[in-house]
Amino acid sequence: MPKPEMIETLNITGAGGTRLPRDKYDAVRAALLRVIPRTVSGIAFRDLPRLVDPSIPATMKPRPGSTSWLVTTVKLDLEARRLIERVPGVTPQHLRRVRTRKESS
Repeated sequence: MPKPEMIETLNITGAGGTRLPRDKYDAVRAALLRVIPRTVSGIAFRDLPRLVDPSIPATMKPRPGSTSWLVTTVKLDLEARRLIERVPGVTPQHLRRVRTRKESS
């Protein structure tokens, strides 16, 4: 069986990222970008695993709890890539999609 293509995620802290199979990364990334809104208030981080879980094939979740880990890892990558951001001053943590210049005008 061929080895899966891997991707090295980024991390907002500047620490080294995590290596993930590209298919897992792509599935979680697409699901996160679908559920995280562009609204000012965003969405609670704690709700993301529950909302994303149905979009991830069972074969990509080898053990219970792995959805939360995958969501956290890919969320940090999307923050580092400036595709999502934390809503300032809100606790617990909320996230929203970053508006592009094109969307702002």
